[in-house]
Amino acid sequence: MYAVRDQLRAELDQIEADGLTKRERLITTPQSSHIGTTGGEALNFCANNYLGLADHPDIVAAAHAALDDWGFGMASVRFICGTQTQHRDLETAIADFVGTQDSILFPSCFDANGGIFEVLLGPQDAVISDELNHASIIDGVRLCKAQRFRYKNRDMDDLRAQLEAARDAGARRTLVVTDGAFSMDGYLAPLAEICDLAEEFGAMVMVDDSHATGFVGEGGRGSHEACGVMDRVDIVTGTLGKALGGGSGGFVAAPTEVVELLKQRARPYLFSNAVAPSVVAGSLKALQIARDSDEPRRVLRRNAELFRSLMTEAGFELLPGEHPIVPVMFPGEDGARTASQVADAMLARGVYVIAFSYPVVPKGRARIRVQLSAAHSEQDVRTCVEAFVAARDEVG
Repeated sequence: MYAVRDQLRAELDQIEADGLTKRERLITTPQSSHIGTTGGEALNFCANNYLGLADHPDIVAAAHAALDDWGFGMASVRFICGTQTQHRDLETAIADFVGTQDSILFPSCFDANGGIFEVLLGPQDAVISDELNHASIIDGVRLCKAQRFRYKNRDMDDLRAQLEAARDAGARRTLVVTDGAFSMDGYLAPLAEICDLAEEFGAMVMVDDSHATGFVGEGGRGSHEACGVMDRVDIVTGTLGKALGGGSGGFVAAPTEVVELLKQRARPYLFSNAVAPSVVAGSLKALQIARDSDEPRRVLRRNAELFRSLMTEAGFELLPGEHPIVPVMFPGEDGARTASQVADAMLARGVYVIAFSYPVVPKGRARIRVQLSAAHSEQDVRTCVEAFVAARDEVG
């Protein structure tokens, strides 16, 4: 083991030398737009707390009540004795919200994506995946035995070529899978065009909407609502760990037959504890708030528009878009180190952001991914931009 440890230490030292070490900063308060860290108070611009619900008092109260009413944990997988009536209530509510017949809960969306492909697709089938899909989709595809095809990010000409290749290979079933909103870029997938092509070739469409459910689209139902294809997307996966309260748990929302088959064969579902009762109750309340209130979505859109406008005026390079994920780019060979230094300088000024570099994003495409929240005030947004400018001047 000592030799292996030496090898691992050399690998870690190289990551450090390349300026790519990812360090976890410690938070001393609940998740919110304003947080405490071991270095002091900070404005938080790097959480997935899009609707500001992570510390919402009604959600916290619902979770508290569930501890008394339902207990702390399930101590069981779903098919043995791990399904409470509230689990089914949440699954029904999710399906109604995203517009499918049914849904099924998983411990996380990573598990949902990790479990679905090998259930639906065998060696005689094909899966066609966007090259920038989330790691959970990539890993899930690797677990299945289907023929694998990949198309360039949001490139419909290349998707057509891959659909033709799958057809020519004699695939029985073909599944096109894409992120609804790409988490490192903030781009929405062109779902209308994807659905057009899928229908032309008789393929199914699956969308991971983790960075869209609750706040993208007029009613917050997701990227398929924003693109006008709610009735054309076959499968939606998503998370309870971002806009919908920020707890834990994921889901697959789909036709009844898909959900029922996942209950029989999806390994992360069959061999993992059920989502904790307090998380289920809090998520139910978060879903209700997201469904019934448009104001947080309006505030979120205003904050994103203001941030993009101010940062553009200040001369920063941003990836275009309307999503509350706003990548501030630091391209080039030294970009990773510069982005990390800027993020550190901003934290020293009380603004918490995180730099992303290889292997999370391609080499030479380092960035600070800013994530706006409905919990941010206009002054919070302006303070963030001021910190970016000051940190850039300091780092040079």
